[in-house]
Amino acid sequence: MARKLAVIGAGLMGSGIAQVAAVAGWDVVVRDITDAALSRGRDAIGASLGRFVAKGTLAEADAEAAMGRIATTTELEAAGDADLVVEAVFERLEVKRELFAALDGIVRDDAVLATNTSALPITSIAAATERPERVVGTHFFSPVPMMPLCELVRGLRTSDEALATAREFAESTGKTCVVVNRDVAGFVTTRLITALVNEAVRLHESGVASAEDIDAACRLGFGHAMGPLATADLTGVDVLMHATENIYAECRDEKFAPPELMRRMVDAGELGRKSGRGFYSYEER
Repeated sequence: MARKLAVIGAGLMGSGIAQVAAVAGWDVVVRDITDAALSRGRDAIGASLGRFVAKGTLAEADAEAAMGRIATTTELEAAGDADLVVEAVFERLEVKRELFAALDGIVRDDAVLATNTSALPITSIAAATERPERVVGTHFFSPVPMMPLCELVRGLRTSDEALATAREFAESTGKTCVVVNRDVAGFVTTRLITALVNEAVRLHESGVASAEDIDAACRLGFGHAMGPLATADLTGVDVLMHATENIYAECRDEKFAPPELMRRMVDAGELGRKSGRGFYSYEER
C-alpha cells in the first residue's frame, strides 16, 4: 500500500488531512505558497494532537512520532515522489484546474491525484491533466480528525484502481467511505445539506419560524445531531453559499439558488462562528 502522501494546501482541511495521515503512519509533505501558511498549519496540527493527548485518546509518543512524519515546503516539486497527492486549496474550479495541470507534469506516472472538493466536478478538474483516469475526489469533512466520513467521487474516467487507492488511504486513517458513482454537482452530501440549509433559510427569512425552532425541529423530529442553520454557522455561511452557487451553476435547479438572506449575511460579514455572528450570535460564548 502507498505510504508517501503530498498534501497541497496547509489550511483547515489540508492540515487535518495531513494530521490523520501522519497518525496512521504515512510520510507526509505539506505544500503551501508561504512559510507563514505552513507555520500556521503545523501549529494547528500540533495543537490538535495535543488535545487528543490531553483527552487520553492518543499517546504523547505517538503524537510526537506523527509530527516527525510531517515535512513542509513551498515547492510544488516536492510532490514528485508521492504515491498519492491530495489537493486542499481554495474551492474555485479555475484554481484547482491550474494546480492539477501543474501537478500533471511533476508527479510520477503511477501517482493518484485526489481533490478534496465538496461540490466541484471531478471530471472538469481531471480534464486539466493528461491522466484523468488517475484523478479522484476525496471529500473529507471538517474537522478532519473528528469526522468519520470520506466521500469518494468518480470522475467520468476515474479508474477502479485510482478509486481503490483513495479508499485504502481514507480507510487507513480510520474513515468510513461512501462512493459517488456519477459526478453530479454537489455529489451526495453537499447536495443534501445545501438543499436542507437553503429551505431552512427560506423558512426563516419569510417568518415561518425562528432559527431556534427550525433547528429544534430537525434535531428532535429527524434525529439530526445539529440543525441546518447551526450547521451553516459552523461550516461558514459563505462556504455553503459558494457550494450552492457551484451546484446551481451546473444544474440550474432553483432549490440550489442561494436565498436572498444568505447573500445579505455574506455581504454583511455575518458568516457564522468564525465571524462571531451568523444565524446565531457567538460574541459572548
